[in-house]
Amino acid sequence: QVQFEESGGDLVQPGGSLRLSCVASGIFFRIAPMGWYRQAPGKARELVASITGAGITKYSDSVKGRFTISRDSAKNTVYLQMKSLESEDTAVYYCNTDPARGGFWGQGTQVTVTS
Repeated sequence: QVQFEESGGDLVQPGGSLRLSCVASGIFFRIAPMGWYRQAPGKARELVASITGAGITKYSDSVKGRFTISRDSAKNTVYLQMKSLESEDTAVYYCNTDPARGGFWGQGTQVTVTS
């Protein structure tokens, strides 16, 4: 069964940093393109970072230069290192394949950026 389990969200001040983790199961993780998505209150879910099985990364303009996605195939885990956090980064963060497998979203992890 496909599952994604996110963790690492927290309350942080503007300018702070966080690292999110996501353990995936039920997929051939080694070759699966993976993505981090986020959904802010009242907004649609959006893809903010992705990484191919070969390690090629892409970022949305809103996080480019501040977020770094990485993966550890030995642990079936994808990470999102976030720095210089802004209030606009407040959202629930999810991981999934890219493109996403609908119906298999995890519970997400809440990131709140506030002073």
